[in-house]
Amino acid sequence: MRVFVTGGTGLVGRRLVARMLERGDQPVVLSRNRDAAITTLGPDVEVVEGDPTVEGIWQQSVSTCPAVVNLAGENIFARRWNEDFKVAIRDSRVLATQHVVAAISRAESRPAVLVNASAIGFYGPHGDEELTEDSPPGNDFLANACVDWETAAREIATHGVRLVLVRIGIVLSAEGGALTQMLTPFKLGVGGPVGSGRQWMAWIHMEDLVGIILHSLDNPQVSGVINATAPEPSTNKEFSKALGRALGRPAVFPVPVFMLRLRFGQVAEVLAAGQRVIPKRTLESGYAFRFAKIDDALIDLLRR
Repeated sequence: MRVFVTGGTGLVGRRLVARMLERGDQPVVLSRNRDAAITTLGPDVEVVEGDPTVEGIWQQSVSTCPAVVNLAGENIFARRWNEDFKVAIRDSRVLATQHVVAAISRAESRPAVLVNASAIGFYGPHGDEELTEDSPPGNDFLANACVDWETAAREIATHGVRLVLVRIGIVLSAEGGALTQMLTPFKLGVGGPVGSGRQWMAWIHMEDLVGIILHSLDNPQVSGVINATAPEPSTNKEFSKALGRALGRPAVFPVPVFMLRLRFGQVAEVLAAGQRVIPKRTLESGYAFRFAKIDDALIDLLRR
C-alpha cells in the first residue's frame, strides 16, 4: 500500500517508514529537504519536497496514496519556550493538519484513511485518576493546542474519510527522545525521580507506537481517538527505579523541579506534571501490546 507520510524523518517517522518497507508498503514521505531525507531514509523511499505548513504542489501527491499518516509537528523539547516558540509548536501541528486535510479533500483519488498524530497533552496535568479516550480536555497551553490540532483533523469527516486520532504518550526509543536524555545521569549513578516522583508517566515503547499506527491503517473498524500509551503507566519513581535496574545503577537522587526549570524553562512543568492515561479504546480495537510493563520495555531498549 502506498502511504503518504508527513514527519517521516522525525524520531517516530523514521521507524514507521522502516517498518513499512519491511512489510512491503510504499511510503511517500514529505520533507522540506528531499536530498537530506533520502540520505536519512534510504534510496527505496519516495520523497516529495515541500513544507506541510504551507500549501504547495506537494499536496497533489496525496492523490496517489490510499492512506495518509500525519506526524508533522515541532519537537516541544527542541528549545526553551518563549511566545514565538509556543506559536511554532501550535502552528506546526495545526497548519500542517489543515493542509493535509485540504489535500485529501481535493484529491482526484481520495485516500480512505487519515491517521493523524495528537498527544496526551490533550488531557492536561492530572493526579492519580485514570484518563481514557473519553476524558475531557485540559485548559493549559498544550491541551488547547491539541484541541485545535484535533479540530483541524476532524474536518476530514465531511469528506467521508476514516479518521484515527492517535494521542501519543512519552515515547521510549533507543534512537533519541526522552529516554536518551535520561541516560547520562543514571549511567553516572546520580539519576532519580523528578520532584516527589509520585506523578504518573504515560509511556510507550517505540515499537508499540509504530504498531498502533500500522494497526490503525490496516483495520477499517478503528476510528476516532485512541491513546498510544502502554496499558500499565508508571509513576515517575517507579520508572526511575526500573531504569536504574536495567542499567545496574542506583536511582535514589531526586531531581528538584527548579533544576528542570533552569534547563528547560516553562516546558519543565510538562515534565513535572503527571497523567495516568489508559489506552482503553486501543485495547478494545484488538491491538496487542508487545511491551506493557516498564521493566520489559527498558530492558529491550537498552539492549539495542
